[in-house]
Amino acid sequence: MAKILVTMPDDFLHKIDGVAINEQRSRSELIREALRSYMRRMNIRDIQKSEEDAKTLETLIG
Repeated sequence: MAKILVTMPDDFLHKIDGVAINEQRSRSELIREALRSYMRRMNIRDIQKSEEDAKTLETLIG
């Protein structure tokens, strides 16, 4: 597994650590899950945008 370096404000990191402790998971696990969730949301938005574009194109082509 690769390691990365991420820079963030100390107060934000403390909040992340608090959530990780409350959920009994590691900081890394919490951040990985947050990124997975973000990527799923972006993928859903891309799909919705593609569907909207297709409908617009169908309307224009008639």
